[in-house]
Amino acid sequence: MPSPIDRSLLMPFADDVPRTAILAALCVAAMAASLIMAPGAGGLLAAGLVPVLVAIAAWDARLFLIPDTLSAAGALLGLAAAALTAGGTAADMTSATLLAATRGAVLAGLFLAIRTGYRLLRGHEGLGLGDVKLAGVAGIWLEPAGMVAAVEIAALSALAAIGVRHFLSGRTFRPRARLPLGLFLAPAIWIAWVLERTVMPATWP
Repeated sequence: MPSPIDRSLLMPFADDVPRTAILAALCVAAMAASLIMAPGAGGLLAAGLVPVLVAIAAWDARLFLIPDTLSAAGALLGLAAAALTAGGTAADMTSATLLAATRGAVLAGLFLAIRTGYRLLRGHEGLGLGDVKLAGVAGIWLEPAGMVAAVEIAALSALAAIGVRHFLSGRTFRPRARLPLGLFLAPAIWIAWVLERTVMPATWP
């Protein structure tokens, strides 16, 4: 007989109808905003990314788990967006795809180094491999400035959540308390994508 976590993996938030409805409404709104801000292939693929990021955030919040299939879907959508918004020639598409893949590998490598260093210094895990893979998705979708913005947004929102949680609960702070980073990094990727097309200098459509 499967364990409770195994059953949750099959349908992680079906038992929370109000929260699911809120997530669905936010998802639809963000998809529409993506299409408005970037008409064409880039916006369409960004709209497709939104439910992937929402699912990642929900899974990590509920189970401290980011499924590889969701990370792979986000990465493939990002590579397709890089190729289809690069220009008309095959060389341009190939170059843009390789550049996006390189950015993803660099940011994932940085997160992996942080994960390894933290484990060596503290003797326990600080980041999961799912967080490392999600960082790779961020690198594929975002330019360097956007990557920095996404990480900062995720870190600040996570710290704010910790502060609010401890203030409301009245509990003492526990340095080793688990925190689902994907819950904060996943939406930060889309927010940074929006910022790249609004307040940051745009470097690709």
